[in-house]
Amino acid sequence: MAASYNLARFDLVSIRLAVACAQSGSLTAAAREHHLALAAASRRIKDLEAALGEPLFERHARGVAPTRAGRVFVKHGLALLQTLDLLGGELADLRQGIARHIRLSASTAAINQFLPPLLAGYAKLKPQIRIDLEEQVSDAVGAALREGRADVGVFVEGPDTGGLRTQLFRTDELVVVLPAKHRLAGRTPLAFADALDEDWISLNTGAAMLQRQQQAALAANKPFRLRMQVRSFDAVCHLVASGLGLAVLPKGATLPMLRAMKLDWRPLADGWAKRRMLVATSEGNPDPAVAELVAYMVQPSQTAKPRPRKKQ
Repeated sequence: MAASYNLARFDLVSIRLAVACAQSGSLTAAAREHHLALAAASRRIKDLEAALGEPLFERHARGVAPTRAGRVFVKHGLALLQTLDLLGGELADLRQGIARHIRLSASTAAINQFLPPLLAGYAKLKPQIRIDLEEQVSDAVGAALREGRADVGVFVEGPDTGGLRTQLFRTDELVVVLPAKHRLAGRTPLAFADALDEDWISLNTGAAMLQRQQQAALAANKPFRLRMQVRSFDAVCHLVASGLGLAVLPKGATLPMLRAMKLDWRPLADGWAKRRMLVATSEGNPDPAVAELVAYMVQPSQTAKPRPRKKQ
């Protein structure tokens, strides 16, 4: 039979203290952060361990380290604290007239190219709705929708869409980004396979662009020399400018950066350089507010300006 725990004994101060201990590796620092005497903090941790019947931390001369049980407790404790913070924020928003939060998970390409003016327009049109935006690689957007951590997702076509309802959102174009005066610089389209002798800079694993590059290298029967991975287009451009490799990036999102850093770019000849971006919800989400946001996002107008309100 599975063990049963008295969750009422897990007060929020003690949970916050345990999370702080794991993050800092020091009970003294965690106690100071929560304005507790060291003896009181130690007693709270011991009470948690007694309630669980498991030690949460190993004590040593340099501080504390979480045990396996401690890592599990901290993982779920942190999720619980984050949920309670969101709850408090949404209740506070209700008092200020914000009737609803919609969680939007979107890829870097969508955020850099399309979403800011679109969401600003929607905020003016629907001031009682707040969009909570989280940036993710395309693979993770679909997972967030399926797991109920997002209400709406925007990502580059490619990842599995099982269990999702999708519509076309926008299209974009990928280009090869090169250091100034690179041997491959030019204006005619370049086949990706013809550049595979170079080192490459890319976004982190799960990004749609990286997956396309890896698939193209495999199809050409050539190695893909991925040298560095970072989290943002800006970081990619800085590394290319330093001569550390080439990159594939969306033209519309990065042209201002390319000009500012005096980088060259060249069109890609490959068919996968023309991409479709999708907006998606889970198949079982009948929420009218979510459907209304999606309908606004897929309007034919690329600017999606709010319609003027009629005078009453």
